[in-house]
Amino acid sequence: MIAKDSHESYLTHRYSGVFNIMSRGLKWFFGFTITVFIAVGAVLFLVRSHDGPMEILSGGPFQTGELVAASDDWSFLTDHATLEMQTMAPPRSRTMWLAVYDTRLFVISGYMNSRVGKIWKQWPHQVKENNLAIVRADGRLYELQLIRYKEGKFIGGVLELFNQKYGQSLSTDSIDNSSTWLFELTAR
Repeated sequence: MIAKDSHESYLTHRYSGVFNIMSRGLKWFFGFTITVFIAVGAVLFLVRSHDGPMEILSGGPFQTGELVAASDDWSFLTDHATLEMQTMAPPRSRTMWLAVYDTRLFVISGYMNSRVGKIWKQWPHQVKENNLAIVRADGRLYELQLIRYKEGKFIGGVLELFNQKYGQSLSTDSIDNSSTWLFELTAR
């Protein structure tokens, strides 16, 4: 009986050390994970109050820029790689790819049917309710509206511009199956 108790005591002591190591490892892992979540949350919160977007992160409403009348000819933006666009409801801004086709200004939202797109790409759905937007380019603000196009003879030409400019392989099929949404920005 004494031998059995000492054997159990030996096993208990031996395995308690293993559990302590595992426990410390789990505590470290959970502590690290919580710290990362808090840091990411803080960055996202701060970006949402920032004057415009920060690269791929959505930002807050525009706080700077000169309000000017919308243009009928957007050719001056042809060589711009991106523009900043703010939707009104909710008031958030994002960096967008653009194409100028026949003096008209277009933006796209891709990956609409992907898992990531369904989570990340909320603004196109919000535009259904309120299509008003502000575009900021070269420090100027333009009050515009977004009009979604699902068909039109010009769509192939617009997509070709996006393909050339950004190395994409967009086709009218991506518009037809709604994996890519095409919007024109026009005066209100």
